[in-house]
Amino acid sequence: MACHLTQLETPPVRRLVPDGVFDAFGWCTSERLAWLHPTRGVLPASVGMDNPAGFVFVMHAECTFLPRELARLHAPWVEPEGAWALAPWGIDDATDGLWEARVAPASVLSLAAERLDQVVWGLHDWAHFHAHGPFVERAWTELQCDATALAWLWANRAVLGVSDETWEGARRDLEALSATRFAEEGKPFDPAPLAAAAVKALLSGG
Repeated sequence: MACHLTQLETPPVRRLVPDGVFDAFGWCTSERLAWLHPTRGVLPASVGMDNPAGFVFVMHAECTFLPRELARLHAPWVEPEGAWALAPWGIDDATDGLWEARVAPASVLSLAAERLDQVVWGLHDWAHFHAHGPFVERAWTELQCDATALAWLWANRAVLGVSDETWEGARRDLEALSATRFAEEGKPFDPAPLAAAAVKALLSGG
């Protein structure tokens, strides 16, 4: 199975959440994410609460300070066969480790994913890698990363093969997940930051 490479645009977006949620928001300027994929566009899938199986951040440069596993254990189509990837359980380690080492995520990691839910969560994690925080305000932290992921998904919908309707479905999924997180923390939820117009405005700095 062929492995394709596409550069996704992941431009900086503004902070939506209150002061103190992040201690280093946008510590490293995000520009692009190399996307590895076996098909020309993403396969359809609804977006669930947790990182789905089957996608990994492949290491294309030496990165020994992060936990790693063989990429093909999670995405069998990744090339080359012996490529290493960030261990899926090491997302938090990467968020901390990349910031502490001041290593730009794009200099060492690429996203291997084939389904919509995998790409959405990959973009969500990519947002985490560029905005370090103590993670004491989980609902707010995740809302920012959800909004950023949706903005990047919108910006790349043509190369990803994502229709406007499919994007809107992902937006509704993430809005529902965000509402659940705020409810779990006993906090009121305002859906306005995840409204379609608000998310799209992030790409223009509005």
